[in-house]
Amino acid sequence: MSPRTLTGWRKSSHSHFEENACVEIGTGPGVVGVRDTKQAVPQILVYSAAAFAAFLDRLTGER
Repeated sequence: MSPRTLTGWRKSSHSHFEENACVEIGTGPGVVGVRDTKQAVPQILVYSAAAFAAFLDRLTGER
């Protein structure tokens, strides 16, 4: 899947424009993209939806 097909980009609730830290996620069929919008040309990391869910579970302590 091309990162260009990701939609529904949402800014992280932990992003702070004043601190020049804006992280967004977008989704596509079975995948999640992560980008740092403070970059002139944001690079997009693409993960499977399952891998991203496992990452979030680990961060929040849900197992």
